[in-house]
Amino acid sequence: MQLAQRLNLFSEPQTIKMAKMSREMKARGINIIDLSLGEPDFKTPEHIRTAAIAAINEGYNKYTPVAGTPELLEAICTKLKRDNNLDYSTSEILVSTGAKHSLVNAVLCLVDPGDEVIIPTPFWVTYAAQVQLAEGVVKYIHCGIESDFKLKPEQLEAAITPKTKLFMFSSPCNPTGSVYTREELAALVEVFKKYPQVCIISDEIYEYINFIGGHESIAQFPEIRDRVVVINGMSKGFAMTGWRLGYMAAPRELVQACDKLQSQFTSGASIITQRAAITALLSDLGPTHEMVAAYKQRRDFVSAALQKIPGVKANNPGGAFYAFPDISAFFGKRYGEHVIENDVDLSMFLLHEAHVATVSGSAFGSPQCIRLSTANSMENLREALDRITKSLALLQ
Repeated sequence: MQLAQRLNLFSEPQTIKMAKMSREMKARGINIIDLSLGEPDFKTPEHIRTAAIAAINEGYNKYTPVAGTPELLEAICTKLKRDNNLDYSTSEILVSTGAKHSLVNAVLCLVDPGDEVIIPTPFWVTYAAQVQLAEGVVKYIHCGIESDFKLKPEQLEAAITPKTKLFMFSSPCNPTGSVYTREELAALVEVFKKYPQVCIISDEIYEYINFIGGHESIAQFPEIRDRVVVINGMSKGFAMTGWRLGYMAAPRELVQACDKLQSQFTSGASIITQRAAITALLSDLGPTHEMVAAYKQRRDFVSAALQKIPGVKANNPGGAFYAFPDISAFFGKRYGEHVIENDVDLSMFLLHEAHVATVSGSAFGSPQCIRLSTANSMENLREALDRITKSLALLQ
């Protein structure tokens, strides 16, 4: 069997690879604390689970329109107006099987072979793979810990060329937790205004997990709204990762194109999930706020613990549930047979010596860092940081 060449355009995500390794070690009886995957450790709130059960019992078992049921599209429009003061019609919304599906729909409908796509690093691993699948050219812009991993307007302008078609970013960011303020977004918008050929994908899946105040969307700026694609979904803010439902809000022309593409891949998302999502979006957000309070407590602990480790540089993430410390001070050091030449070596050292699973920063375009997910219990986080601290102290 000869497989298609397009499989060589991208690699398996390091997040999934590390999770596999940690599961294999757990199966051998090793006590691994897994901080590799970005998945809420909470149950889906009860009122959402109840809505899904009711949908099953009421006979919701048919195919749905490709773009989503009218009731869910209305609920998404209501949410966007209530939470973000964004006015969208139902014809500007498309529901997909997860936010990752929404992203790839947009990329495949916007990017032609040879088109340049600007991605500030660090970035979520899948962005580049999706662009590569579309045969686009990824153009990275490095953003370091000294700028809280956020892009400056002058960096953006310097990267744009006549071939630039798309810009992709997230706020709150995976993997750094950095959150763009309204003023920072406005400064980027001033650049985008000069280049009308550039579309913007704004990944806002971590919108609710925000520790610094209200979420700000780049879609709020009317000068560029007709070029913005807002991506969101149910997985992070409602602890619904396995339910698989994401959505985009975008210009009608793009939504129609994505509807056409999706009709040949998956058609509509699960009707049961769509019914549950209506309840989640329109009901009291109290359970979500409780989860966010727990994430903030964990963020505070992990950030403080990392900043106490000699050689580690750590910012204080404004959102999401990750820590992304700079560990480059350990490059060139060793312990026993472990020689640390890069972030991958350090991540593997922590897996085998500390029995803590992390993800190397190079997977996110920042090889001087590693990512730790704080979507875990305080008990496990305390133990993990204790193990990491002791293990790093061994390196000389």
